[in-house]
Amino acid sequence: MMEETTPPTPEIETEDTLLDRTKDALADAREAVSEAVTSAIETAKKHPAATAAVAAGAAAAVAGAAYGMSKLRDKEEAK
Repeated sequence: MMEETTPPTPEIETEDTLLDRTKDALADAREAVSEAVTSAIETAKKHPAATAAVAAGAAAAVAGAAYGMSKLRDKEEAK
């Protein structure tokens, strides 16, 4: 005859464990963002003309999107 065994119960994470994991994830994210910003700044310093061109392109894209949105709103209001 086989013995009955209880299945293993999964470890229930406590609030402290979850808080520790969250703090670790936040620290990792901060480090990654800091490294990305540092890298971007160094690249911008090495290539100022390219940086200016990218910035101008981004500004033009945002301005174009804003203009397009305003035209769509005007069209909707005219109905």
